[in-house]
Amino acid sequence: MRTLGLIAGKGIYPETFIAGARSQAEPIRLVAAGFTGETDPSLADRVEVLEWFRVGQLSKLIKYLKKEGVTELVMVGQITPKNLFDLRPDLRVTMALAKLKERNAETLFGALVEEFAKDGITVLPATTYMERHMPGPGQVMGRPLGEDEMESARYGLGIAKETSRLDIGQSVVVREGTVLAVEAFEGTNECVRRGGQLGKGKKIILAKVAKPNHDLRFDVPVIGPDTIRICAESGIRAIAIEAGMTLVLGWDEAARLAEELKVGVVAI
Repeated sequence: MRTLGLIAGKGIYPETFIAGARSQAEPIRLVAAGFTGETDPSLADRVEVLEWFRVGQLSKLIKYLKKEGVTELVMVGQITPKNLFDLRPDLRVTMALAKLKERNAETLFGALVEEFAKDGITVLPATTYMERHMPGPGQVMGRPLGEDEMESARYGLGIAKETSRLDIGQSVVVREGTVLAVEAFEGTNECVRRGGQLGKGKKIILAKVAKPNHDLRFDVPVIGPDTIRICAESGIRAIAIEAGMTLVLGWDEAARLAEELKVGVVAI
């Protein structure tokens, strides 16, 4: 039986991944690591083993994974950004971070991947078993976008590609060729609220992309029911995502909300 490690953050991503893993023909033993205050405790009912950690306890985490026979690992689910600033790293994390010239999501998680590799643990793409949740080009859900909205969506995706290349953020809110808000450390939801407030409900679009040369092992663009709901509350009636590179979680609920709230989602 294949044993697969699972570092589980918050939200519905971990349970969606587990459902995908359980749907495979091969039997899989799931060994999960959860974080207090982040991971849903009910996850314990869906995996073979779950142990709890504090963010920054890398040595303890690796020891646990090796004890359980884990040689492959997937990172799924977000950690609240402010908690990363509350980090109380153990000696192994401290030594890994000391080697970094820059400290951003890519370098931080890249350093973690290297530490796992030293102990024979390979980090797999976070999209493992999730392919059916990554729509290809075309209408995804909700109302169809008009041609003027599609033009604005393409513009927004181009801007988002550039801001993500500069490691600022992967989402932007635009209106008819004007950038209203750019995602930074606050996250997509706050960017949406800010952009909606500035746009006053006139043909506003949320555009979300993957970074150029995106490393899918530890960061995948995601939308879900909360994205649809917050967009609608903020007066944003259209969402453009990058085809084949964006996860749609909670698909049925998101589709129901998109239809009900008249929010169109398109993959480009």
